Formats: sequence, C-alpha cells, structure tokens
Amino acid sequence: MPLRADTLRGLPKLKLIAIAATGYDVIDIDYCKANGIAVTNIRNYAVHTVPEHSFALITALRRNLLAYRQDVERGRWQQIDQFCFFDHPIRDLYGATIGIIGEGVLGQGTASIARGFGMNVLFADHAPPKAPGVVFTPFDEVLVQSDVISLHVPLSAETRNMIGIEQFRKMKRTAILINTARGGLVDEQALVQALKEGLIAGAGFDVLSKEPPKDGNPLLELRLPNFILTPHVAWASDGAMQFLADQLIDNIEAFVTGRPQNLLT
Repeated sequence: MPLRADTLRGLPKLKLIAIAATGYDVIDIDYCKANGIAVTNIRNYAVHTVPEHSFALITALRRNLLAYRQDVERGRWQQIDQFCFFDHPIRDLYGATIGIIGEGVLGQGTASIARGFGMNVLFADHAPPKAPGVVFTPFDEVLVQSDVISLHVPLSAETRNMIGIEQFRKMKRTAILINTARGGLVDEQALVQALKEGLIAGAGFDVLSKEPPKDGNPLLELRLPNFILTPHVAWASDGAMQFLADQLIDNIEAFVTGRPQNLLT
C-alpha cells in the first residue's frame, strides 16, 4: 500500500509504519523523517528463497527448458529419426560469468550459489556504502562480460530504469537478464525490444513496474520461450513467510517497548 505525503498528512497520530517487506519505495521516507514517523522493514528474511528462485530462472533459460518442453508438447520428438534433437542452444553454467547488481544479502546469496555451479562472479561497482570484502567491477564492464546478469538492488530514483536499451546493446547476444528485485529497475518496453530483436538471449522476471498489473503490462503480452514471468513469488517460500511474520511482530513489539529495531527513519 503506497503511503505518500498526501495520505500521511491525514494521519496526525501515526507513530510507526511497520513494513512487511524489505523494499520501502512505496513509503514517503522524507516525509516520515520530517514528521517523526518511525519506519521499520524486514531484514534478511529471504536470503535463501530469492537466490534459489533466481537460479531456477537462470537454469531454465540457459538450457532452454521452456522451448524444449513446448517442442515435446507439439510432437516434435516423434517426428525425428534419432533419439534427441538440438533445436535450441544449451549452455552450461560452469565456466560462465554472472554479473550481480547489488551486493547485499540477496546478491551475496546468489553469488554463493553461482560459485557452487563453478561460475565466475562479478559485482557491479556503485556509489557507497559498499559491502566489505567484495571486489567490484565497473558497471559497464559487467554488462559487457556477463553471461547472466542478476538484479538485487532496491528501487530508488538512482536505480529506476537502470537497465534500458543502451544497456541491452552492451550485453552479449547470448546473455540473460534476471530480475527478482523490483520491476522499475528495468525499462520494460526496452526489454520487449531487446528480446524481439535478439539483443539478449532471454530474461526471467518475478516483478513488474506496477503490481498487480490491473492496467496491463507489455511483458504480459510476450509469448516467447526465452522469457519467464512469475507473479512476485521469489520471496514466498513457507520458511521465508514465517520468518517475515515473526520479525514483523518483533519490530512492532520492540517499538512499543522503546527499543526500536530495523529502523529506516
């Protein structure tokens, strides 16, 4: 639920906004700071489930699982004279390079899985603060070098549409883009163009710029085997949801007892 200044002005007794998520782009943080409204969010609750979902998308796209599944459903296998067919590229993760935008817990979790596959991990450079012990690579260099690019940053004025047609043109034609963070990080019309023109090999998204997409979205119209869209469920494993609920209650109780935690303001 968006809580902008116009809404907050009508809530003079409001003391706390306890967000049941990590992202806080729907809250007018500046207004809250100026008016003494505490804002808390959930920390470190999806450290396994979001990276796992990211890699479910990555492996499906790198091996073209959807395309092969559609071929089997259409009866392609029965039409050939040998035991298999190779209509779509199959690319290993071992030895490939993954570029991670965002080195927080989710980016780090994704990097951990990537290393388990034998991938080379690059973290894109950005303005401070930066996580200790992480070696950074310039953003444009990450775009050029990566076989997989995975987004794990919050949505802000600085990150909105950070991936547009200019960035797509810098990527490898064999690269795939994964977004399990926020839909607004990517220019969605540019993504449609990039996929249709073959600027990249595929994309896996769990998020849209507006959710739920009541008024439509260009990504909903795509019917391509190299594009996967899931309904913002990367975070939603049973374990993660229980962790979130527990921490949300803890945040409220801590504020009431005068020992606030996980404050954004």
